[in-house]
Amino acid sequence: MNIKVQMISILGGEITLRDDRKKTTWSESIKPFELSKTLITQTQYLQVTSKTPSTFTGDNKPVESVSWFDAIMFCNTLSQIENLQPCYLIQPESQNITLIELTNGYRLPTDAQWEYACRANSNAVQYADINDIAFYEKNSKNTTHDVALKAPNDFGLFDMLGNVWEWCWDLYDPQVYGSYRIFRGGGFSDQSRGCLASNRRRSHPTFKVDDLGFRVAKMKN
Repeated sequence: MNIKVQMISILGGEITLRDDRKKTTWSESIKPFELSKTLITQTQYLQVTSKTPSTFTGDNKPVESVSWFDAIMFCNTLSQIENLQPCYLIQPESQNITLIELTNGYRLPTDAQWEYACRANSNAVQYADINDIAFYEKNSKNTTHDVALKAPNDFGLFDMLGNVWEWCWDLYDPQVYGSYRIFRGGGFSDQSRGCLASNRRRSHPTFKVDDLGFRVAKMKN
């Protein structure tokens, strides 16, 4: 099976993140990693999972209406197809997912990796004029669009803002929100102020909606 997921190599560095709800900032070191050039498309998702969950259908549109658990399963299955080591130990009955760090397979980006990749060495929360880089409320016509139609950021990544939100690996705040996971980037129905490199939202890992998808990452050897 030939599944084309183009990956972009990203050098390591430092990123300072901010949580507006908690009014906190912190810094994280980023090791070199790879991130998929585009959101995972419906064609790629179908090839890997044999499923078509999306509300807005189109081969090159981003897959959406997928849960965090669905994204995790996609990562493991794609790893197995490419004879890579799966990154996640999955216990279906308890829905407990453990990350196996020293593996070469596909995974969801961390919260910090996602923002580092989105900013692409820019301090701006939007890496160019929003109309040039994102499908959002004012130009989306209330639907998703094929990936890579807008301009990429300086790392060569498309649709980091707008089109659909993107699941990340991280728990948001376990003490307050339990198992809720972070998603990033803004979607087609969001206003410009919702499509920011710094903006994060969260929901239960079973949550599915028509403006939420994902892209995949890999650690560099």
